[in-house]
Amino acid sequence: MPLNTNPNTQNAASLPDRVFEKFSIDRPGKIIFVGHHLSTKTSFRCLIRKISLAGAEFEISPHLPVPNNFFLEILGIRDEIGCTLIRREEEKVTVGFNMLIDAEFLHHVIRLNFETSH
Repeated sequence: MPLNTNPNTQNAASLPDRVFEKFSIDRPGKIIFVGHHLSTKTSFRCLIRKISLAGAEFEISPHLPVPNNFFLEILGIRDEIGCTLIRREEEKVTVGFNMLIDAEFLHHVIRLNFETSH
């Protein structure tokens, strides 16, 4: 009989997917490749369309490669967000963040976008 330390734990597949509110920001950004010895020399510009606590949607030239794992940088914010590719359809790319971003950070991104657009 397998050891079960928490009998109330449900199978992750039986839990409903968590949905996070998406915010439109239409802000320039960069995807930064993680190279040999964690070098970050290669980067491509993108346009971040939507962002949530868990991920983002952005557009990039359909001719440019997008690695499975990379960093996303939002123009005007120095922090880089670790990302994993979820889906790519032509120029539209959907990524999940490797960790949920802080709600205050997300608020800062949204506020920065609002201040620069008005």
